[in-house]
Amino acid sequence: MATTKAASNKGLNELFHDTLKDIYFAEKKILATLPKMAKAAQDDALRAAFEKHRTQTEEHVARLEEVFEVIDKKPVGKTCAAIMGITEEGAEIMDEYKGSPSLDAGLLAAAQAVEHYEISRYGTLRTWAQELGLTEAVTLLDKTLSEEKETDVALTKLAESAVNLAAEAA
Repeated sequence: MATTKAASNKGLNELFHDTLKDIYFAEKKILATLPKMAKAAQDDALRAAFEKHRTQTEEHVARLEEVFEVIDKKPVGKTCAAIMGITEEGAEIMDEYKGSPSLDAGLLAAAQAVEHYEISRYGTLRTWAQELGLTEAVTLLDKTLSEEKETDVALTKLAESAVNLAAEAA
């Protein structure tokens, strides 16, 4: 792969900023998708989990805006192909399994794919913020990372205690 002179001069600051734009776009896309997933969910606990995560995601967006402020940049998103693919898969599950006992298990799997992507991004950004000496950004990113991990654990418990069992029993 050929590199241009401009590309070779890009450092961790630019990579941090680009990745921040990526997760900002992703969080906004997730905000638009969660109400659809909540509406599609058949299990009340799963629906409540999606609704709770929507509120949390709004807080994540606000925190990201604070991180943009820390680095003195305007909060803008950059199309994130990964989250587009993950949310597209979720939409396919909603279409293909509508009314099926397996719908909620599929929705949960899609939600966890989102969580795992977010955990990866926030972990990376937090590490880079540490390396760049962005102490305030580290604190903000670490708080969101912890919440994403908690959500993943909660979704796993929900899957194992009810949703997957209901799908299997059908």
